[in-house]
Amino acid sequence: MSDTFIGWACTAKDKPLIEMELNLRGWDDNCVELDVTHCGMCGTDMHALDEDWGPTDFPCVVGHEIVGIVTRIGRNVTNLTVGDRGGVGPFAHSCHKCQTCLEGHENICENGFIGTYNANWDNGDKTYGGFANKWRGDYRWAFKVPDSMASEDAASFFCAGITSYAPLRNNGVNEKSVVGVLGIGGLGHFGILFAKAMGATVIALSHNDKKRNVCNELGCDDFINVSNKSEMAKYRKKLTHILGTGSGEDFKWEPYFDLLRVNGIFMNVNSPGGNLPEFNAINFVLSQVSISGSAGGSPTDMEHMLEFAAEKKIKPWVTKYKMADVNQAIRDFRDGKPRFRFILEN
Repeated sequence: MSDTFIGWACTAKDKPLIEMELNLRGWDDNCVELDVTHCGMCGTDMHALDEDWGPTDFPCVVGHEIVGIVTRIGRNVTNLTVGDRGGVGPFAHSCHKCQTCLEGHENICENGFIGTYNANWDNGDKTYGGFANKWRGDYRWAFKVPDSMASEDAASFFCAGITSYAPLRNNGVNEKSVVGVLGIGGLGHFGILFAKAMGATVIALSHNDKKRNVCNELGCDDFINVSNKSEMAKYRKKLTHILGTGSGEDFKWEPYFDLLRVNGIFMNVNSPGGNLPEFNAINFVLSQVSISGSAGGSPTDMEHMLEFAAEKKIKPWVTKYKMADVNQAIRDFRDGKPRFRFILEN
């Protein structure tokens, strides 16, 4: 049994990825191993390659929307068997002992979660992601892919999907909700698909009209060009929720506070390289709205999402590339070409 894998690794900032043989983490009874078949491409991967969020431990193999065939399991593994299709997202490990973990919020582990890449396991070994032929890690953050879901579709659920689904579910979106989705990209298109499947009225929010037609195709009930004052005025105090998945450099909070009903919720999953802007405290208080943050999702959230997505037959919009064409996929990603997720395939 080999303890190495082949990954497409970045060796330094601004360098192309190269094929390298690297070491898998040391095996223990909580491990599961996958032969990677598909891995989605995420904006977080670019932030790691570009060191936007801090130093990157090169060589780094990114990719945290992983789907593969289970080839080996440890003694403690209860949720997967050899031959299953398994999936892994941005989180690879949490302590399972702190109060937050015990309350079911393992993604916000008080002792610090371990990322699927650019981190270290408890034993000191490096974590590596899914731009590779194999992945090995903690079974408690690996999940069985529903039989009805194609692997190429399943991959992007493990980051973009859960990041959009968890705040909608945890903030009570249902058939009485009117949900605005701000930022019509990889996360936003999932937000639209999930909110519609939950029965909500869904309003797309974008900075221009370029995506008006595609939002209609995704199933939106209406579209707001946020630069158009009359379109914004039409929905003043009409939205129960806004899912914020992306924003421009000119983003301000106040126009979105004005769209929300009293006790409305702005659910932010956007993680720009810099800080979000300040807002006027009086306007915020008098709007009586809430801003909530959401970081991916817990294992329970993930299981609920996969079951819900399979039941509702939710199908993301994906474009496939061969794993060997990863550098071209990265160039196209940086050029803004995804509609709406890129998937690498071995």
